[in-house]
Amino acid sequence: MTTVPKKTTIIERPPIVVVMGHIDHGKSTLLDYIRKTKIVDDEAGGITQHVSAYETIYEGSADHKKRRVTFLDTPGHEAFQTLRSRGAKVADVAILVVSADDGVKRQTVEALSVIREQNIPFVVAINKIDKPNANIDKTKISLAENDVYVEGYGGTVSCVPISAKTGEGVQELLDVVFLSTDLQELTGDTNTPAKGVVIESKLDPRIGISATLIVKDGTLKAGQFVAAGGCIAPVRIVQNDLGQKVTEATFSTPITIVGWNELVAAGAEFNTFNTKEEALNFAKTYKTDFIPYVKPESAVEAEIPAVTFIVKADTLGSVEAINYEIGKLGNERIRPRIIYSGVGAIGEGDVKAANVNKKAFILGFNTKADNAAKILAERDSISVEIFSIIYKLTERIEQILVEQTPKMMVDEITGSARILRTFSRQGDKQIIGGKVDEGAISVGETVKIIRREAEIGLGRVKGM
Repeated sequence: MTTVPKKTTIIERPPIVVVMGHIDHGKSTLLDYIRKTKIVDDEAGGITQHVSAYETIYEGSADHKKRRVTFLDTPGHEAFQTLRSRGAKVADVAILVVSADDGVKRQTVEALSVIREQNIPFVVAINKIDKPNANIDKTKISLAENDVYVEGYGGTVSCVPISAKTGEGVQELLDVVFLSTDLQELTGDTNTPAKGVVIESKLDPRIGISATLIVKDGTLKAGQFVAAGGCIAPVRIVQNDLGQKVTEATFSTPITIVGWNELVAAGAEFNTFNTKEEALNFAKTYKTDFIPYVKPESAVEAEIPAVTFIVKADTLGSVEAINYEIGKLGNERIRPRIIYSGVGAIGEGDVKAANVNKKAFILGFNTKADNAAKILAERDSISVEIFSIIYKLTERIEQILVEQTPKMMVDEITGSARILRTFSRQGDKQIIGGKVDEGAISVGETVKIIRREAEIGLGRVKGM
């Protein structure tokens, strides 16, 4: 008697690779070349301001074996620290992109700290080697100065010089990345309910609440229910990274699910259930309403005059980044204060809230104001401004703070005189005689009247 071996459901899992580095060092351009798309052209100002997930096919240069791989593109701007950390948490390996003409910069160091905190292996890609002022050796020394010792420079960290613009070295970089993930022997079970991590969520007035997920294990199928961070969604409208509708997704796959009952917190882990009741019960257990981070006020800060702001953005990640940026601003004479921040379009309620909070400034990021809000804001003279690039928004806040800073009165002494005699007094006017001791006294100037080193009054010189 022969038995047919049971087909195993545990198979090799495609790797998830996060791309990190300083702003403008070429992270999105690298993905653009790999996918043969124009991602950078679609980014406001040519910079990434969200965590984006892309699935593509890799073909090994030696065995020509074709395999799936998912890339996460993370923002390089300082404000998106939380988003970078979230991307690294999901990934199996990281590519740290460093520009050959710029070296290690502030966000490179911050990305390194995230990689080390998540304890994931990483490969250094020295980009822009096609530029005339590129200096690979100097870049490697810069890395060593920040405790990253690449091969040939006293360490074991793999380092590949590339040009994301021309494609030089990109195949070698991918070979090294896959070598690193092969050593981890990544696997997943296709026969278990899907679970993974929410990397971003947003509110669209046309289609409702959607969230981008990365499946870490199992298989997700149409007709099931997903629960994450106290929220649930039916697996009904599911899209892949190209915006195409799909009915099934397995591990390492980035998908977007539409139809959540509430805005789900980015970074929350999700689980899949066959019934709505099971999903609701799980959601009740993990109920965690999202509250965007707002820097707490100290007792000293509470005494400083504040300019109030209402912030609306396209995603929770954007809200977090803007709150982080605003929290760094201000000085001993003026400070910003966020009275509300949330996801979605600017509505009539936001304008009303601004009106009762000392004409608060309303700032939108990658969103818009509806018609009712525009009309009400114009009627009540409420400032509503929309931005698509975060540093432009930050610059505007800094400008507002300068404009709203209370003016300081500074006394400038131009001269002093001694009163020798008072001739007459009529109402609030006096005719006096005196002697100028220092400087000069001019008509129209304000004078302080001092007796025995104590100020007893103010006056103005009417004539001489």
